[in-house]
Amino acid sequence: MVDQSIVSGGEEPEERVIEAALRPKNLHDFVGQHRVRKQLALVLEASRMRGRSADHVLLSGPPGLGKTTLSMIIAAEMNAPLRISSGPAIQHAGDLAAILSSLSEGEVLFLDEIHRMSRPAEEMLYMAMEDFRVDIVVGKGAGATAIPLELPPFTLVGATTRAGLLPGPLRDRFGFTGHLEFYTVEELELVLRRSAGMLDLKVNSAGFSEIAGRSRGTPRIANRLLRRVRDWALVHGIEQIDARAASAALDMYEVDQRGLDRLDRSVLEALITKFNGGPVGLSTLAIAVGEEPETVETVAEPYLVREGLMGRTPRGRIAMASAWTHLGYAVPAGVFGQDPLALFEVDDALEGADTGAESVDNGL
Repeated sequence: MVDQSIVSGGEEPEERVIEAALRPKNLHDFVGQHRVRKQLALVLEASRMRGRSADHVLLSGPPGLGKTTLSMIIAAEMNAPLRISSGPAIQHAGDLAAILSSLSEGEVLFLDEIHRMSRPAEEMLYMAMEDFRVDIVVGKGAGATAIPLELPPFTLVGATTRAGLLPGPLRDRFGFTGHLEFYTVEELELVLRRSAGMLDLKVNSAGFSEIAGRSRGTPRIANRLLRRVRDWALVHGIEQIDARAASAALDMYEVDQRGLDRLDRSVLEALITKFNGGPVGLSTLAIAVGEEPETVETVAEPYLVREGLMGRTPRGRIAMASAWTHLGYAVPAGVFGQDPLALFEVDDALEGADTGAESVDNGL
């Protein structure tokens, strides 16, 4: 079974040291995201000219596109120390107060997955971002006293993969918001060329194109696949990696021409062979491939939908025509077994049903 981390946007602990070495250290070396990079450079330059901390920055987008890297670059460009934490780690207002009270002037605080922060901590953050002050409550009940604590000016960099979950008051307090897009194959080739130089790998243009085309538009995955190709080439005694070598290596890791891995293909195979293309509910589909519904929904589904291989309807998931073609199946007429317009109608059998376990499986 292929390690899902190879093409997943997530980052495994053992990968972090290598990933850190490959991260660009300044905006000039950062590849892609031209619009965000240009706007952010202007914000940072203006802050340096004023001699003040940069405005708070919110970075949103799928995993692996460079949110953490940009936070490190912001700190480096402002010549300021960087403090890193995450939303899930801040479950109480006291946790946030302890972090904020220890910040030095001009320091950059990076909060990853900021949308998962607890509500009390979130409300404390409002005042800290706007007025650089927090109120520490001492005592309980009628004897409780709020002690104001002044904070030095700092820059908060928040990162989120689900910007829609951020409440409006928090989102409005960020001076700059940047949304990171998936990379083109050409941009990923530039990322790979830089990484190959740092890893002292010999890869020709065709080899870079082959790896970039299977990287799902994500630099983190591109770098990970490059290291797996490096391992394959080392074991097989190949000095220069070309398209043939890269293809053979990635085929061994079950990453196909479109970047689909074992889980992706299993989901599409189940949709086509077991459910005649769908529609089928998420829980049923997950059982068919032997995975948890959350794994199918968060790991496989986003990329399959983005590539036009899977569709989501009110009645469940469906395999699109391109999925049949990609897996080598002929696309039959009336593949869904019903009028296509009926896919977007509410199933009469679901009307009046409970919103409990059944609602989990209705594909919404």
